[in-house]
Amino acid sequence: MSKHVVVIGAGIEGACSAIELLRAGHRVTILEPGEPGGDQAASFGNAGWLSSMSVVPPSGPGLWKKVPGFLRDPLGPLAIRWQYFPKVLPWLTRYLLAGWTEAKVLRTAQALRPLLKDSPVLHGALAREAGVPELIEHKGLLDVHPNRASFEAEAMGWRIRQAVGVTWSEVEGEALRAMEPDLAPSFTFAVMVHEAGRCLAPGRYVAALVAHAVRRGATLRKAAATGFKVDVQVLKGVTLADGGLLECDAAVLCCGARSRPLAARAGDHVPLETERGYHVMFHGAEQGPRHSAALAGAKMVVNHMADGLRAAGQVEIAGLDAAPNWKRADILRDHLQRCFPGLPNPYPADKVTTWMGHRPSMPDGMPCLGRSSASADIIHAFGHGHVGLVAGPRTGRIVAQLISGQTPEIPIEPFRPSRFH
Repeated sequence: MSKHVVVIGAGIEGACSAIELLRAGHRVTILEPGEPGGDQAASFGNAGWLSSMSVVPPSGPGLWKKVPGFLRDPLGPLAIRWQYFPKVLPWLTRYLLAGWTEAKVLRTAQALRPLLKDSPVLHGALAREAGVPELIEHKGLLDVHPNRASFEAEAMGWRIRQAVGVTWSEVEGEALRAMEPDLAPSFTFAVMVHEAGRCLAPGRYVAALVAHAVRRGATLRKAAATGFKVDVQVLKGVTLADGGLLECDAAVLCCGARSRPLAARAGDHVPLETERGYHVMFHGAEQGPRHSAALAGAKMVVNHMADGLRAAGQVEIAGLDAAPNWKRADILRDHLQRCFPGLPNPYPADKVTTWMGHRPSMPDGMPCLGRSSASADIIHAFGHGHVGLVAGPRTGRIVAQLISGQTPEIPIEPFRPSRFH
């Protein structure tokens, strides 16, 4: 039966959900107060890697020992602002407990693997459908280290990836130099994950997907949702910031780091936090990696993209409203120039841009994906943290399946929004 579905948010999860809902025969209205793919969106600043092997959550055994360092060093790869620490402490406690043992991390990886697997292939199909096939590449991803010992120091993560079916090949010495001639000689070892891919312009890609949904019949409305009208667990409509009511049969909540208040109005009080991430772009750069490259030590991903060379990374816990700390982007810039010494140093200031955005992160490293507590007609699809872009296509398919009354194509019980009740 065809339904009128309101998709709240036009990021990657919303765009993919809208397309799949239309494919399933539903009528779709997308609510988005900003510009789809605009620089206010988390998708805009994404590192661009389609890392289908990113099944290991950020938290791991022994991480608790590093918390004092996170508080002392405001410029470390993971930093917590002192003034925000009391507010984030409950979330941080859950975060640390989620990765307390290797067994817990493995269970998370087993849940995430089906959500992320085949992502570059699914993205490639969506990009062709939307008329932007050039924005998705399927060339693999290099995880680069100074030496083999550095790689082996991360053995637990790779052991878990292997346990859930991720494979890779080793590259070292002259073979690495031939593959990545611009890389600093201090890097001598890497692994290539062949199943991974990359997006060459995440913001432009999301905008193209939304435009494709509109061409297929979706209505894009520049408005913000404030809540839901539910009568005896049956959704009647979505309330709007202008005081109006948009009547509908179903709704999808996927407005990223700002989803928490709406989730509460749908009966689910979820511990959603923002992990603030930064990027720096060197426009017109000729040197850099031939592949997506995750650089150990620097804790960043480097990609040659349609608009330049991008280095993205960093995690800062400071909430939604604190001002950016642009020194964190400067760190990415300095790492980038050390890792690729052929780049002009300093790089021309008029060709450098920086960005900060909000990853919507749950403390256990898994999204909220499933029916809300207030009504089975409201679907949560947010909180993907570091895997929002890569998880988009499968998330959209699951949303459409739930609203169409079908069994999801993968197990989603671990992602149930009520798991924190």
